[in-house]
Amino acid sequence: MEEKLREIGEHVSRTFPNAVRGFEIARGELTIHAKREAIEDVARLLCHDPRCWFWSIIDICGVDWPEREKRFDVVYHLLSPKHNLRARVKVETDEATPVPSICSVYVGANWFEREAYDLYGILFTGHPELRRLLTDYGFDGHPMRKDFPLTGFVEVRYDDEQKRVVYEPVKLTQEFRNFDFLSPWEGTDYGLPGDEKAKGGNGKGPA
Repeated sequence: MEEKLREIGEHVSRTFPNAVRGFEIARGELTIHAKREAIEDVARLLCHDPRCWFWSIIDICGVDWPEREKRFDVVYHLLSPKHNLRARVKVETDEATPVPSICSVYVGANWFEREAYDLYGILFTGHPELRRLLTDYGFDGHPMRKDFPLTGFVEVRYDDEQKRVVYEPVKLTQEFRNFDFLSPWEGTDYGLPGDEKAKGGNGKGPA
């Protein structure tokens, strides 16, 4: 399996020597590091070339690295049912630079790219309808970014009593818990089987 993945990685690197920055194999999966502007060509090769035939797209996700100049990784997870192999392609981008859409290669990439845009704010050019997918239409910000605040925003829910959708400030409530039972770390007032063997013989631990 590793030999086959290495052949695929070398084949993609030879085909796009100026677009692929390298590849690696870990845990039985191939990871190709490509340049952002070449992702559509790389995806088309992986999908249609008989040496590859990764014609099934599993997921597109984002990874946020706020300290980097290009803070986002866009990660494409692909499956080859023909060869029973998995591969991923990684590209880097920032908040303002869009990534070419691969919807022309994988129709299933449509909602994955919308999810990455919604949750991370990653832009995709050539997407047929790039709009939010999981958050509300009036939502402000991108909740999967590491600098996204946990409070200060509104949440939307359906109120069964009012029979309508309502907007409310986000509340992260931590209820006070009063433990009425005896803590095992503080010891007990009663003896347990075997406690009589402890030093002191009173069943309450060492004297």
